[in-house]
Amino acid sequence: MSSRKGRKDAARVVREQLARERRRKRTLWISLGAVVVLVIAGLIGWAAWSSQTPDDYTAPPGANEAGTGIVVGSGPVTIDVYEDYLCPACKQFEQTSGATLEQLVSDGKVRVVYHPVAYLNRYSSTQYSTRSSAAAGCAAEGGRFTEFSKALFERQPAEGGAGLSNDELIEIGAGLGLDRDAFGSCVRDGKYRSWTAHVSDEANRAKITGTPSILVDGKPVRDWSPENITAAVEAAGK
Repeated sequence: MSSRKGRKDAARVVREQLARERRRKRTLWISLGAVVVLVIAGLIGWAAWSSQTPDDYTAPPGANEAGTGIVVGSGPVTIDVYEDYLCPACKQFEQTSGATLEQLVSDGKVRVVYHPVAYLNRYSSTQYSTRSSAAAGCAAEGGRFTEFSKALFERQPAEGGAGLSNDELIEIGAGLGLDRDAFGSCVRDGKYRSWTAHVSDEANRAKITGTPSILVDGKPVRDWSPENITAAVEAAGK
């Protein structure tokens, strides 16, 4: 009896060991399957995210080769202007130094690259910084970027509100001679929103932390008065 019982006990131990081994393998395969699912989900998520990044954008006519700004003029010295259409200091800059930039362009001394960034969306309930910048891209498409930008600063809304509506942006453009239908469709469709994201992303990469930021041949101009900008241009041209 004891011998038979011993054999039964040994057989039971073997069965239990085999059962444990099967459970271990099943758990391992389930874990591996879960990892594979997570990896596939991660790859799908990354692909979806990457397809929405500013790398996929359409730059408006008149943009520089990098697609980070609209070029005005063709002089030997480059002035980079980073502005947000909701930024009060940018409006002040345009009021005090905008005419100086226009004169430097007219004199053939500079090439101005305007970078309309969307840094202040958090101060608008409708992402006005993005919408106005994208609308400026539409204006560039119609050959009225400079005029439209100037009009946006003249009618700059207060921070913290909705900003100008798309209809109001379209009215401004139409008043400047832009085709109402073509410009209106461009604004409503948000054709250049991805371009705005690209401009803002590249400005961040360039360590542009605030607006307005003015660079003359890559060197920041801290005091952007007309006199300082002119002096910086003259120094860069020597």
